Amino acid sequence: MTATTRAIHLGRQEKPKRGSLLLLIPGIASVVLLGVLPLFIVARNSFAVADDYGGITDGLTFENYAKLLDPVYSKTLLFSLGLGLLNTVVCLVIGYLTSYYIVSRPTNRQGFLLLLVIIPFWTDFLVRTFAWITILGSGGPIAGILGIFGIAGFSVIPSNLAVVLGLLYSFLPTAIFPIYASMRSIDPSLKEAATDLGASWWGVHRRVILPLSSPGILGAALLTFIPTMGVFVIPVLLGGGKDPLVGNLIVTLYTEFRNQPMGAAVSMVLLVLMLASMALVGLALKRSSTKRSSTKRATTKKTEA
Repeated sequence: MTATTRAIHLGRQEKPKRGSLLLLIPGIASVVLLGVLPLFIVARNSFAVADDYGGITDGLTFENYAKLLDPVYSKTLLFSLGLGLLNTVVCLVIGYLTSYYIVSRPTNRQGFLLLLVIIPFWTDFLVRTFAWITILGSGGPIAGILGIFGIAGFSVIPSNLAVVLGLLYSFLPTAIFPIYASMRSIDPSLKEAATDLGASWWGVHRRVILPLSSPGILGAALLTFIPTMGVFVIPVLLGGGKDPLVGNLIVTLYTEFRNQPMGAAVSMVLLVLMLASMALVGLALKRSSTKRSSTKRATTKKTEA
């Protein structure tokens, strides 16, 4: 290849690269303007000094973060963490059992069962939450059934139980689909091999299905825990706002108290909690990948033997 031909060839390679970079500009600009810049503004406002009306003034202070140690704020943060963990655990348990049932069905029925899971979520989130008010209220079907047995005036709303039920209903599909995707990729022969080797139902799940479906379980935990921390409609409508979550606290600080620096500080704490949970899930996924490889090798060796 002559020098002229080589130069023409290199020039043709550079043009697609430049074109691809130009195509990336709108996406990069959107991420910067809609994601990075607002995040930077909120981070800056979290260290700002509030004026008499809760607005932003010049200056930097750590007082906003120090105020979060006050029982008024720390109680909300701890309650949100506890409720988020509770909802995550319940969603994982029910999502695991549901996913296992769907995977165990014939392939031509699995799509229909998944459709049944997702159909209710074609309705608006707020409408579905109001439906739970009717179901759990004093005039709902549950109160009517209990009235037959002489229990009158029964109502779950407002209560933390209603909030838990609402959170479970709202985030259960986000737990089912990742777990189902992981279980579907498991070779059925591994389960059969474990059963042939004398493993019980629980042994098959503990030694084979749980380790191999751990990526979906961890992903489901992440997709459930993070939105639960930031939700604010369900605690207000089903819980009466008596025990607010972090999302409710942020909305209250921005709208009712009009304290932008404190609202920004709480928002940054919520962001840090989310990033920490993502980091923990990443580490757990790294460890589970090693365990999955060893589980597959051990089961394959036993099967061949």
